[in-house]
Amino acid sequence: MTARTTTTDLTIGSPLARILVFSVPLVLGTLFQQLYSFADAVIVGRLIGDAALGAVGATYSLNFLVIGFIQGACIGFSIPASQSFGAKDERDFRRFMWNGVWLGVIMSAAFTASMTLLARPMLELLDTPAELTDMATQYIVVIFLGIPSAVLYNHSAALLRAVGDSKHPFYFLIVACAANIVLNYLFIGVVGMGIIGSALATVIGQTISAALNCWWAFSRIPTFRVRRDEMRWSGRHVVRLCHVGLPMGFEYSVAAIGAVAMQMAINSLGAAMVTAQTAGERVRQLFTLPMESVGMALATYTGQNYGARQVGRIKVGLRDGVAIQAVYCAVAWVAILLFKEPMCRFVLGDAHPDIIDAAVEYLFVMSCFFVVHGALMVFRNTLQGMGYSTQAILSGFCELVGRCVGGWLTVAGGGYLLVCFSGPMAWGMALAYCMVMVAVVVRRAEGMFSSADDGRGRETAIVRGRTS
Repeated sequence: MTARTTTTDLTIGSPLARILVFSVPLVLGTLFQQLYSFADAVIVGRLIGDAALGAVGATYSLNFLVIGFIQGACIGFSIPASQSFGAKDERDFRRFMWNGVWLGVIMSAAFTASMTLLARPMLELLDTPAELTDMATQYIVVIFLGIPSAVLYNHSAALLRAVGDSKHPFYFLIVACAANIVLNYLFIGVVGMGIIGSALATVIGQTISAALNCWWAFSRIPTFRVRRDEMRWSGRHVVRLCHVGLPMGFEYSVAAIGAVAMQMAINSLGAAMVTAQTAGERVRQLFTLPMESVGMALATYTGQNYGARQVGRIKVGLRDGVAIQAVYCAVAWVAILLFKEPMCRFVLGDAHPDIIDAAVEYLFVMSCFFVVHGALMVFRNTLQGMGYSTQAILSGFCELVGRCVGGWLTVAGGGYLLVCFSGPMAWGMALAYCMVMVAVVVRRAEGMFSSADDGRGRETAIVRGRTS
C-alpha cells in the first residue's frame, strides 16, 4: 500500500472538508473509547454494585492527573513531527518519532514505579469515602501498572494522526473496545474478579490497540520506515519535543489538579453524591469527547499548515472548527434534553431516586455550556498545533482556578449545584485566555513568515540577476 493511501496532506484542499474528513474517525474513535468506558460503568454498576461504581468514579481525578499528562505529552510530541511532515522533511519526522519513543520509555518507568506506590495515600489525601477506598485502590493500581501500554498507545496514535492517518487508529480502537467489553463481562461476570477485572480489561484492550497501531505504521507507511542512524538519541530533537510536549502534559495535569480539587469537594458530600456525579460525568464524557477529537484534528491540521507556512489556512480552519463544534453542541444539547433521565438510569440501574435526580441535574447543567467547551478545544489545539504549548499551559491554570473556586464554594456550603457549574466556569476562563493568545500568535506568525518569504524573494532576485 502506498503512502498516498495511508497519509493525508492537510495543507491542500478545502479546510472545512479536510477537517471534517480527518475528524470523523477521531470522533468515532472517541465514541467507541467512551463506549467501552460506558460499558465498564454499566457492568461494574450492575454486576458489582453502586459502591463499586462510586469507587471507579473516586479514582477519576487521580487517573486524569497521570494518564492526562501522558496523553497530553504524547500529543505534544507529535506536533513537531506533524510540522516536519507538513514541511516534507521525512528524516526529521523520524528523528522526532524515535526520540519521542525514548522519552516515552522514561515516562513509563517513572510514572509506573511512583504511582503504584502512591495510589492509596493519594486517594486518602483526596478524602475518598472510607467505604470506597479499598476498591478504588485495587482499581487504580492495575490501571497504573498499565501505564507503559497507555504511553505506547497514545504515542503511536498521535504519530499516525501527525501524517494524516486518523482512520487506522479508529479501526484498531474498535477491536480494542470489543475486546474490553468481552473481557469486562468475562472477568467480572464469569470469573468473579470484581473491580480488578474491570481495570485489567481496560489495560488489555489498550495494549491491543497500541500493538496494532505500531504494526500498521511500520509495515504499511513508508514515512515510518526504520533506519538505524535515525533512531539515535538527539539532544536537539529531545529539547524540541520537551519544549512542546511537556507543557501540554502539564496543561492536562494542571487541569486535572482542578479536577482533584473538585473531587475532594464532591467526596465531602458523601458516597451518594460521588456515585451521582460519576454517572452524570460518564454520560457527559460520551457527548464531549467528540469535541476533543475535533480539537485534536485541528492540532494536526494546524501543525501541518504551520510547517508549510500557510497561516491563512490556519485562520480558515479555526473558523470552520468553531462552526463544526457549534452545530454538534446544538444537536448534543437537544439529545440530552430529551433523554437525560433514561441515560442516567441506564448507568445507575436501580439506584436510589435521589442519586438518579442528582446525576440528571449534573448532566443537564453541563450540557447548557457545551458550546464553551467545544470552542475551547478549537482555540487551545490551534495554539498547540503552532507549537505554543508553553503558552497553552496557562489555559490549564485558568481551568485550575475555576475548579478550585468551585470546590471551595462547595465545601463552604454551596452544595451540589456548584459542583455542576464548576466545570463550565473553568471552561469559560480557559477559553477567554486561549482566544487572546491565538490572536497574538497568528499575527506573529503572519509577520514572521511574511518577512522570511520577502527575504527569500530578494535572495532569489539577486541570484537571478547574477546569472542573467
